[in-house]
Amino acid sequence: MAGGTWTTQNKVRPGVYINFESEPRPLGSVGERGIVAMALVLGWGEVKKLTRIAAGEDVQHKLGYSLAAPELKLVRESLKRAQTLLLYRLNEGTKAVANLGDLTFTAKYSGVRGNDLVVRVQADVDTTDAFVVTTLLDGTAVDTQTVTSAEALLDNEWIVFGGEGVLEPIAGLPLAGGTNGTVTNSDHTAYLETVELQEFHTMAVTITDPQLKSVYASFASRLREQEGKKIQVVLSDYPTADHEGVVSVKNGVVLSDGSVIPAAEATAWVAGAIAGSQPNESLTYQGYDDAVDVDTRYTNTQIESALRNGEFLFTPSHGRAVVEQDINTLRSFTPSKGKAYGKNRVIRVLDGINNDFKRIFETFFLGKVDNTADGRNLLRNECNAYLTNLLELGAIQNFDAQTDVIVEPGVDSDAVVMSVYVQPVDAVEKIYMKVQVR
Repeated sequence: MAGGTWTTQNKVRPGVYINFESEPRPLGSVGERGIVAMALVLGWGEVKKLTRIAAGEDVQHKLGYSLAAPELKLVRESLKRAQTLLLYRLNEGTKAVANLGDLTFTAKYSGVRGNDLVVRVQADVDTTDAFVVTTLLDGTAVDTQTVTSAEALLDNEWIVFGGEGVLEPIAGLPLAGGTNGTVTNSDHTAYLETVELQEFHTMAVTITDPQLKSVYASFASRLREQEGKKIQVVLSDYPTADHEGVVSVKNGVVLSDGSVIPAAEATAWVAGAIAGSQPNESLTYQGYDDAVDVDTRYTNTQIESALRNGEFLFTPSHGRAVVEQDINTLRSFTPSKGKAYGKNRVIRVLDGINNDFKRIFETFFLGKVDNTADGRNLLRNECNAYLTNLLELGAIQNFDAQTDVIVEPGVDSDAVVMSVYVQPVDAVEKIYMKVQVR
């Protein structure tokens, strides 16, 4: 007996034809946040490529150090709040090398970390004419192979074996000559060209060069206004950007172990925290993780001046360093960009709507749904379902599904025009009280 599914009732063979359909439900949901991008000078890892790092991941084989190492301080700070880090290694450098006769041992990646590698060759006590070749990092074995000839050695996560020759016992042959190299402005340009093709929410910029800061600020503006990618770039001491896509960090913090994270490095935490915050969440008065103080304190007058200037700063509060206000650098407000655009929580809501509507349309509607009244109504219903979700989350308010989403045919036969009206919710930040004493 035949079976399968049916579209029209035109089957020839006897059989049971069953269609299974999901219960109707919204196609799109509020997108996950938490992806931060950052470019650094590193002592190990793939050169001029993006390395994806998840929070809690063991990064030693990718970056050469454990996440607790001082060399990965900024990676650690960014992942205190972010879910994913897109890390780009700016520098190329040279690879550490060691020679044993005609054999060559070369570090897998360039950088100073390769100088901490040692190769040890020992005779195998259990097998005649065999050798145990161990790769050590900081004195700890990270790879061990038992071979009878040098040609049988396999490259590992740390060393590339080359050449031909006879293995001979050696207690420890250190690799040397690894350098980090230098970084030029063109390396930053290459990074921006690479990361532009990726999906991310924020970018931490740890450099202090004013000229390069302007390049990154322009990058944020272009992606937001010309490419439709709603991202934010976090810089230090750059309030002149005057743009909702740029956050300027004014000061840094002191961690519980006494180490200082200056403003330029605090951008890593700020970018990670903004990326990881949900549309219904504000960073205002949230504490910097593991921080017990700020590196620079300001008077009340200085703090007010900084806020009016669009600067993101930390203030001390009961043994913590807290975010004074979750703001960006926009301060030249206009009728089309009012005061609310200076708040990062509002920007998260608006950016989320932009990015999620784009995702929903491209995934479920583009090229799949007819541009008819019924097709446009399907799109409208999906947008309504998405915005209702934001309403229930407390990210927007006063939303009316009957009137606040309008989908109309465009000029071309394949175009639609959408008008959406939303009111983002801001966090309570000021409380004015009257207390009457009787």
